[in-house]
Amino acid sequence: MMEIIPAIDIRAGRCVRLLQGDYSKETIFADDPMEIAMKWEDGGAEYLHVIDLDGAREGSAVNIEVVSKMCANSAARIQVGGGIRDYETAARYIDAGVSRVIMGTSAVEHIDQLERILESFGAESLIVSVDARDGIVALDGWTRESNTTVETVVKNIESLGVKRCMYTDILKDGTLTEPNYEGVESVAASTKMKIIAAGGIAAISQLKRLSFAGVEATVVGRALYTGDIQLRQAIDELK
Repeated sequence: MMEIIPAIDIRAGRCVRLLQGDYSKETIFADDPMEIAMKWEDGGAEYLHVIDLDGAREGSAVNIEVVSKMCANSAARIQVGGGIRDYETAARYIDAGVSRVIMGTSAVEHIDQLERILESFGAESLIVSVDARDGIVALDGWTRESNTTVETVVKNIESLGVKRCMYTDILKDGTLTEPNYEGVESVAASTKMKIIAAGGIAAISQLKRLSFAGVEATVVGRALYTGDIQLRQAIDELK
C-alpha cells in the first residue's frame, strides 16, 4: 500500500504552507506545530514530513528545537528537511530522534556529504529531495536554480547508493490542482530507488493514480489542511 505522509512546514516556529515555495505567499495554519503533529498522528499517519523553511533559506537547523519536541512527543516517525547541507547537521537531527533526514541542495553541490551520511547512518536514514521547475533542479529552499536536470541528479544519487528519492514539482506545490503525473512516472521509470511524490495533490483519486505509478509514498500538504483530503479516509481507501 502506498503511504500518505502529512507535511508540516515550520516558519518562525509556526505551522504554515507556502504557494509554489514562495515565502511571500504564506498561510499560517497553527501557532504550535506539535498540535498539528498530534492531529495527523491521530488520523493514522505513521510518518510526518517536517520542513524547516527558515533553515532551508539559511542553510542551518533553525527550528531543530521544535523538531526535537515532535520526536520526543509523537508516536509517528519524523522525516525532516530544510537546511541540512552537511553531515554535522544531519547527525544533530538523527541524534534528536529523527528517522530520516532529507537533503536536496547537497545532492547537487556537496555530494560528498551524502556519502558520509550513508556510511555512518545507512541508506534508510536518508531521503534525497529532487525539487524541480520545468525539469531543472532548484536549490536553497527553492530560492535558487541549478544548471542540473532531474535526470542527472537521479542518476548520480542512485549510483552513490541512495535508496529513497523524493520528487516535487515546485510549480504544482500548494496549488491544489493535480500532481505532475508525467514527471513522477518518468522518475519512477528511470530508477530502482523508492520514490516519494509531492506537489499539487488535491484529491484521493489523484493519490490512487500515483499509487498505480509505483511510488512508495506521497507527501500531502495543503489538501489535508483545507479538508479536500481527509487523512483517515484516504488511508482506508488506499488499502
